[in-house]
Formats: sequence, C-alpha cells, structure tokens
Amino acid sequence: MPVVNRISDFQPDIVAWRRNLHAHPELMYDVHRTAAFVADRLREFGCDEVATGLGRTGVVGVIKGRKPLNGSEVSTLGLRADMDALPIEEETGAAYRSTVPGKMHACGHDGHTAMLLGAARYLAETRNFAGDAVMIFQPAEEGGAGAEAMIKDGLMERFAIDQVYGMHNSPGMPVGTFATRYGPTMAATDHIDIHIEGMGGHAARPHKSLDSVLVGSQLIMALQTIVSRSVDPLESAVVSICQFDAGNARNIIPHTAALAGTARTLTPQMRDLVEQRVREIVAGIALQTGAKITLDYERSYPVLVNHAAQTDIAARVAAEVVGPSNVSLDIPPMMGAEDFAYMLEARPGAFIFIGNGDSAGLHHPAYDFNDDAIVHGASYWIKLVETQLAG
Repeated sequence: MPVVNRISDFQPDIVAWRRNLHAHPELMYDVHRTAAFVADRLREFGCDEVATGLGRTGVVGVIKGRKPLNGSEVSTLGLRADMDALPIEEETGAAYRSTVPGKMHACGHDGHTAMLLGAARYLAETRNFAGDAVMIFQPAEEGGAGAEAMIKDGLMERFAIDQVYGMHNSPGMPVGTFATRYGPTMAATDHIDIHIEGMGGHAARPHKSLDSVLVGSQLIMALQTIVSRSVDPLESAVVSICQFDAGNARNIIPHTAALAGTARTLTPQMRDLVEQRVREIVAGIALQTGAKITLDYERSYPVLVNHAAQTDIAARVAAEVVGPSNVSLDIPPMMGAEDFAYMLEARPGAFIFIGNGDSAGLHHPAYDFNDDAIVHGASYWIKLVETQLAG
C-alpha cells in the first residue's frame, strides 16, 4: 500500500505546521507555545478528547473509531511524538530558521510533531478503525525524561493504552525507507559526576600540593579501561568523560577539579557491571592518591527494548507504505538514548526510524528535518492504526 493520497493532498499544511514549529523552538518542559499549537490543531480536527498538562506540558488527543471492536485484543493504540528542541544556535540559513537565539530544532522533533498531527487530521476525518487512537505529544525528550513524567501522570491508565509506538528520523537513511530491530535498540544512559579535592599550591612546588588535575587525568585514563578490559568484547558499552573543569591560572595547581560524563549500555547486566567498575575505580584512585573524591552516579534513561510482536507489526505496516525492500529489520543497536524506552517498559510496542535523506546529523547546527519524509511518516501512523484497530 503506498502513501495515503489524502496525506499527499494536505502535505503543504503539514509542512507549514512543521516550519512554524521550527521557527519557534522551545526546550525541555518549557514548550508552552508548541503544546498550545498542538492542542489547537487537535481541537480543530475534531478529536473526541484533548488533554493538556500531562507530564507538565504534554498533550494527548483521543480519536474514536466508527467501526465495532468485535472482541479485538487491542482496543487502544498510543502513538508518540516529541516536541522539544535543543540549546543550539541554528546555522541552516532556512527562511523558516529559528527566531529564538541559542535554540533550534536540531533533532527533528518539529517533523515528528507535524507528522503525527497530519495523521490525527486524517484519522479524525475518516475514523476507519475500531477503538481509540491516542495521539501523544511529549515534552522533554532531550534529557528531561518527559515520557516518564507523562507515565507518572497516568498516561497509560487514563487512556487505557494497550500498545504504544514511536518514530524518529534518521539522517543518512534515504527518504522513503524505514528501519527497526528486535530487542535492545537504543542504549541506557547514566550520568557520571566526579568531584576531586586535592590541595592547591604553586606550580613550582608540586611536591607541596596534591594535584587535582593529575588525579582527574588518572581517573579519565583508568575509566577507559572499563570498556577495554572489563567488558566482554562481544558486548557493547561506552564510557565517555566529556567535561574536565579545573583551575584558572597557568601557575596555580588547583585545589579542586570536576569531571562529568556518561555511561551507555544495552543490557541490565552490563549496566550493573559498568556502574560497579566506575565506583571501584573512583575508590581506588582516591586511595592511591590521597585525594578526596566524591562520585554521583545517576541512572537515567533505560535501554529501549522493542517487543518482538509489535516490531513485526511496525515493519509490516512500514512495508505497506514504502514496499518491503525499503524496510530493514536488522539495523545495529545504537548507543544513543531515547526516553521512549519508558513507554516500552510500561506497554508493548516498537520504535522505528524513518529516513531523513542526506541531511546534517542529529544535534548539528546545520541539521533540518526533511519535509519530503512527511508523507511516509504520516501514512505509517495512519496504516498502523487502521491495521491494529481493524475491528
């Protein structure tokens, strides 16, 4: 089944919505304009219910089908799009570029939101399905765990969601293609913050000091041995220390230093191992050097695990839209994180990637969502609802 003709008809409207959102990016939970824009469109479409304020600024639109359920095991389908942008200065030069200094839609959430709005408009017009289609517009995917916040506000129970699906654009994948995989698909991400207290002094008298910079350097090198020497080579893990703050003069050994980074893993067992080794190495370097070192190790997004049956469904529906040869079921797992993982812990479902063509990479100042992908993404959402809620 090719793209939905009606979606092609009002693609210009969806593009206009997308570019409106792109020009007015908002961060984390502070997506008030975006949420109001989404809620207004859902009401215009005639959704049966439009709920706001879930997870602080999330929006949910409910569309009821006109067909009888006939005893179907699945009566309510959740479809999720994220709304927040990133603290990046845009460099696209587009006519619709960000009007907000230091903020831009560098991950395509404007496109995700617009595609789901397009699907909502079609589904509200046709209602050619049984049960309820629940459109979930989520804040704070970029580090704020907005999915978890919406779940804690009762998202799944309030709307009786049986299955939930998500989608993300993928630069480098051709437009008109989809990709997914079974099982662990995106990594858990944990936050590492280390504070080192040594003893400051003159650079010419290091023997009278306890050099926090040297201690920090030892820590960085030692932490890199976790992946190279503690992790099975056939497993996956990443430990990256990305911040090192110390000192303010070239001739003063600083009294303190701070490191910050992230650990990423694809299984609960590996997550436990990496945390254990980080703690052991920090304690060992403190004992070896005599520095006072404190570690704050915070677990963040869990592993995103696609459920097998729903992954089959997602791939089959995508193939109806773009053809079987344009759908991959064996992409390698990614070490990036995605808080849709919380939704997949709460309900069966699957996460799929849609091609964004030869664009700049995600989180790059020259990135832009490819409007040519809109018809494929919106058609996927529509066919997913009509297939799973056939009655």
